[in-house]
Amino acid sequence: MVSKKYQTTEPEALSNTTENGDIKLQKKHKRKLEEAEAEIVTESKKDVKNKNKEKPEEEAETLNGSDEISTKKKKNRRGEEILNGSAEISEKKKKKGKEKGEKEILNGGSVEKSKKKKKKDIEEEEIESLNGGDVEISKKNKNNNDRVEKTIEEVRETSGVVVSGNNVNDSKYEALNSFAESGLPSEVLECCKNFDKPSPIQSQSWPFLLDGRDFIGIAKTGSGKTLAFGIPAIMHVLSKRKSKISKKVNPLCLVLSPTRELAQQISDVLCDAGKTSGVQSVCVYGGTSKGPQISALKSGMDIVIGTPGRLRDLIEMGVCHLKEVSFVVLDEADRMLDMGFELEVRSILSQTNTARQMVMFSATWPPAVHQLAQEFMDPCPVKVVVGSEDLAANHDVMQIVEVLDDRARDERLQSLLEKYHKSRRNRVLVFVLYKKEASRVENMLQQRGWKVVSISGDKAQHARTKALSLFKEGSCPLMIATDVAARGLDIPDVEVVINYSFPLTTEDYVHRIGRTGRAGKKGVAHTFFTKDNKGLSGELVNVLKEAQQVVPEALLKFGTHVKKKESKLYGAHFREIDSNAPKATKIKFNCSDDED
Repeated sequence: MVSKKYQTTEPEALSNTTENGDIKLQKKHKRKLEEAEAEIVTESKKDVKNKNKEKPEEEAETLNGSDEISTKKKKNRRGEEILNGSAEISEKKKKKGKEKGEKEILNGGSVEKSKKKKKKDIEEEEIESLNGGDVEISKKNKNNNDRVEKTIEEVRETSGVVVSGNNVNDSKYEALNSFAESGLPSEVLECCKNFDKPSPIQSQSWPFLLDGRDFIGIAKTGSGKTLAFGIPAIMHVLSKRKSKISKKVNPLCLVLSPTRELAQQISDVLCDAGKTSGVQSVCVYGGTSKGPQISALKSGMDIVIGTPGRLRDLIEMGVCHLKEVSFVVLDEADRMLDMGFELEVRSILSQTNTARQMVMFSATWPPAVHQLAQEFMDPCPVKVVVGSEDLAANHDVMQIVEVLDDRARDERLQSLLEKYHKSRRNRVLVFVLYKKEASRVENMLQQRGWKVVSISGDKAQHARTKALSLFKEGSCPLMIATDVAARGLDIPDVEVVINYSFPLTTEDYVHRIGRTGRAGKKGVAHTFFTKDNKGLSGELVNVLKEAQQVVPEALLKFGTHVKKKESKLYGAHFREIDSNAPKATKIKFNCSDDED
């Protein structure tokens, strides 16, 4: 009985023990599964958090065209991760990390590119705005320049001034309204203190001359031409000496004059103007001793004023050196050529510095002077015409032309002196044509009780200088003169000019009557015209009409025909050809003899 029991209980015990072991194993396996599931849940939560963080990045990826992963694939991935375990999850995390890094790099590059593009766009916009501003500014500047040029032209037109040349309408060349506008030192402008404002030729010429431009000035006599080139000459010397370009041994400026009296007058003006600034001038001319002139040149002078003949003699002697002269003035250039000084002028100019500033002043502009300017000046110099470039008289002078017989001139002169020189204190200048005529008229008037002096080429230089000084001082206010006194002489307060003999040219007539009516004052010119002068009647009529003067009927009877100017070589049988005329073409003919 017992054995049966034991037989039955032993397998049951074994089965129980095995069941217990299986249960334990199952429990352990369940625990492991639970732990694994817990780990998976925690990891899935972390993934959710991370993916919530990754949503903005994924949105950025979708903007860049990188959102290719759907939400369904993500769920499948999660299920596979749960089934396959934490190892696969970690591997996929690594892959995701790599993908994230690549996407972030791509996103970062695209963002940087977009930022750079924005910066470039901004910079381009700024540049465009700046360029637009520059264009607007340039347009405004152009408009302002155009306005300035128009105003300058209008002012010149209203004042009767004609200016030609390159860039003559620039704002820096605007005419001066006062001496202060020139900006020159006070010691240089000291000589201008007696004047209210610059004369028209001075206000127009100074801006060009102070800028170093070659210059041609055409203006009526008595318009202040000496200071028009004198002040720039002084400034030229001061600038050269200040920069120590040359030592104070050789002159730097040269002024050529046709007559001794005009040269002496220019020297007086420039010596007075250069005193305060220390600029020294010397005057060289014929008829006097060379000794003082040579010693002055050796001592060192800044400006040389002279006549062509004496200056050429001093150059040939080796006393006057012009190699440093860089400012040259030809005053009354037309008169110098008329007097036959063309060869001397060319020889003197060839001795000066090649880099020179050329200045020409005259009251007329004949073709010979125009040709000289073309040779020694810039191709397009500045040309300023105050008044008229054609032959024109001073409008401040009342012109009276009287047609009479040659033998009646003496008595008529006597009556005119009783009319114009009744007080015997006012200055009256009587012009004659020939040297002997000057002496004859002087003796005739002295015999009739008039206190009179005369100047002509027959007299010595000291006698000419003394006579001129007596007339200027007023101690002998009546003077007889030939055409040596017709050019450029600034004799103050000459009220009346009497032309006892009509000159050989109307140009000389204009210069003669220009001795009166100077510096804005009024004057009278009384002229005797005889039948021997009928060839010049047409030109004289034109001068009178231009100045709005009365033309006598007796003068019109001689005719208004203007005689053609004669050539020095070919007389009147030539044709004047303009410099701008087209060149002749050579025509060739086929010779029939050559063909045979």
